[in-house]
Amino acid sequence: MIGATTRVGSITGPLRDRFGVTYRLEYYADPELEHILRRSAEILEIRLTADAARLVAARSRGTPRIANRLLKRVRDYAQVRGGGDGEVTEALAADALRLLEIDERGLDAMDRQLLRAMADHHRGGPVGLATMAATVSEPIETIEDVVEPYLMQIGFLARTPRGRQLTPSGWAHLGLTPPAGATGGPAQPGLFDG
Repeated sequence: MIGATTRVGSITGPLRDRFGVTYRLEYYADPELEHILRRSAEILEIRLTADAARLVAARSRGTPRIANRLLKRVRDYAQVRGGGDGEVTEALAADALRLLEIDERGLDAMDRQLLRAMADHHRGGPVGLATMAATVSEPIETIEDVVEPYLMQIGFLARTPRGRQLTPSGWAHLGLTPPAGATGGPAQPGLFDG
């Protein structure tokens, strides 16, 4: 039996035990994504410079399907704005990704909207998932399954017993300083700390 899921805990124990061997997939490293992008560019007959491949790979969130999606959008942009030869250069790729609102860490507008809402409306947290979803007008499932995992993976968001909160890295990415006493900021000394 072969199966794939992002929620292993949702599979019952007896069914999970029947798989025999269980593997966990990790995010791809940038050089691996560059290789995938070069191969995809060949298949799609896209002229892609090495610098452009490096840039797109760095913003692909460690995921080949995202890298390939971005490659197609960057190609479209290069065909329209690139002067006719269709070659995807680093400058054209950067312009296309800026237009798509994808920043240097691979965050899109929704990711930044969630981080910003947590900072502006909830002092960085902790804040509950339902409150976060209501604040950005997105379904809970979208926040939990689409937005939150990558933000936690790169260390911008932490899941605590009291709710989600911005980490110091999350505050820094927004270019903000945590407000005094905010739980998402630097750790406060405890009762028994010197």
